[in-house]
Amino acid sequence: MTSTGRVDIKFLIGMGISFFFLVLLFRKIDVNQLITVLKTLDYRYLAAAVIISLVSISSRAVRWHYLILPQKRARPRNLLAATIICYMANNLLPARLGEFARAIVLAEKENLAASSVFASLVIDRLFDGFSVLVILVFTFFTVQLPPGMEKLQQGLVTGGYVTLTIYLAVIVFLVFLKHSTLRTIHIVGIILKPFPKVVSEKAITLLGSFISGIQMPSKPGDYLAILLSCIFIWGTAALPIDLILMAFDIHLPFTASLFILVFLVFAVMVPASPGFIGTYHAACMYGLMAFAVPKEQALSVAIVVHAVAFFPIIFFGFYFLWREKISFSSLKSLGNNKE
Repeated sequence: MTSTGRVDIKFLIGMGISFFFLVLLFRKIDVNQLITVLKTLDYRYLAAAVIISLVSISSRAVRWHYLILPQKRARPRNLLAATIICYMANNLLPARLGEFARAIVLAEKENLAASSVFASLVIDRLFDGFSVLVILVFTFFTVQLPPGMEKLQQGLVTGGYVTLTIYLAVIVFLVFLKHSTLRTIHIVGIILKPFPKVVSEKAITLLGSFISGIQMPSKPGDYLAILLSCIFIWGTAALPIDLILMAFDIHLPFTASLFILVFLVFAVMVPASPGFIGTYHAACMYGLMAFAVPKEQALSVAIVVHAVAFFPIIFFGFYFLWREKISFSSLKSLGNNKE
């Protein structure tokens, strides 16, 4: 329930979806064999995977530095703190409230408008989206799935086209909103007429403040730095998966780890419980089974990949909350403020 006593329908739906996938994952699993496989884990690879995972997430603060640069040269410690807190909050709170926390934390620390900071995060996510699309296309041409998996690969192609269409539509909308603001907002107002007046007025006000906050770097060198940081971010995001596969003595090409990474990106888009429990594991497990990895072994890998991606960042997220003197309850209240 929310702090106002209302039942949070979105939260209940997410919990239901997570429960469904957990039942789907474990219904035909030999638990004893699963435990046996988990005991074979080589912790040397696990330690390396944790370190590289933290480096990957931390490097997002570097890319954000260049995206926020047109507004202000933000201090690295504030960029890092806001980034880590964002991912910690995304893991523990529903509705990806971490994105709002990230904008508000940096805005308060650097005395910036929260709407302008949030606008930079929209651009940040667009860069992520196109990075994933590049990985998707690359894996289509390089990954070798076993015979009989043609439908799966075709499904990914379809998903890639849908995602590309959505991102292109967002970019076109942002371009029109930036260069023809009044006309675009007028059209949005017409589209929102069937909704209550308070909703349309709030949406139009937010659009106006949001688009005024979008600023892009002016130097070619900044764009090069953003490009290189994207390559580093996503390369180091796939590397922990590859290391965990080796920790279980599973030897697949690095393109297989990229393939799994794409599955995981789509998984976190599905409504689920905080931490993406169930959906994340299912994406990893079924992605591995496409390479003929046995079910118990695939689920073991999924459990460890999820743990590496989530628990260390939660630990450091709470450290940064303590360091910046921010209460966790204040992050949860963002949900009510957002509404």
